[in-house]
Amino acid sequence: MKRFLGVALAALLALSAAACGSKAEANQAETVKIAYLPITHSLAVLEEAKQLEDSSDVKVELVKYGSWPELLDALNAGKVDGASVLIELAMKSKAEGVGLKAVALGHRDGNVIVVSNDIADAKALKGKTIAIPHRQSSHFILVNDMLKENGLTIDDVNIVELAPTEMPSALAAGTIDGYCVAEPFGAMGVSIGAGKVLYESEELWDDSVCCGLVLTDSFIDKKPETAKTFVDAYKKAGSDLSKDEAKSIAKEYLNQKDEVLDLSLKWISYDDLEITEEMYEDLTEKVKSYGLLDNPPGYSEFVKNDF
Repeated sequence: MKRFLGVALAALLALSAAACGSKAEANQAETVKIAYLPITHSLAVLEEAKQLEDSSDVKVELVKYGSWPELLDALNAGKVDGASVLIELAMKSKAEGVGLKAVALGHRDGNVIVVSNDIADAKALKGKTIAIPHRQSSHFILVNDMLKENGLTIDDVNIVELAPTEMPSALAAGTIDGYCVAEPFGAMGVSIGAGKVLYESEELWDDSVCCGLVLTDSFIDKKPETAKTFVDAYKKAGSDLSKDEAKSIAKEYLNQKDEVLDLSLKWISYDDLEITEEMYEDLTEKVKSYGLLDNPPGYSEFVKNDF
């Protein structure tokens, strides 16, 4: 009898433990793995990760990369669930058959064209060397817009692709005459006295689209509710990003001096991060006009707002 009671008690305890385990598993937060570069353009998703640290529904696992090609390789291979990425790179991947959806902007505005101090105006850039991070970028588009506004074309300058971290020192050394890149590297060039701001992005392109938040189709299809919760929390995090909070997050992740961050954050905002059809159509026209991509994906094919 004692043996029977012992077996029954063990079985009851096992069932209880299994039930508790199932409950704990059911209450465990889903993790969304997001790739990013340590730039001010990624601050909304960094803020979201902080806000969701104690969430029982969704948490953000941040995966840092050192360059756009590295990040894109991980995104295209499905090693992450999504990324804060140059939207033109994501458009190209989508056009090549990678299952991606753009679900929000990374930021609003936040790009500048920096030139050496002896460049008086855009016309003086004829024959000069301008650096960009990648030809599939809004920075390349902004340079084209600037040249077009001043009666020049891309053939009138020498375009080079350069790592963002190298641009301020290259400008200081005189190996380039100007550059356009994600922040805070524009602010770095200005803060060290290597150059000055010739244009802010909104002076050339209203509602410019630069970085976007993208998710893989696989993740959205497998976990639609998690995707919705994640995107809603991301947009809220962007709206919550005051200049003070943005600077606090930037200091934690970007390892930049106060004067660089103060200047960089003057040019950028994170509220209202929805990608509208109008701004996307404007982007696709520029992408085609400046030779970034002949057949970019359409709005309904690539942008997802209907969670």
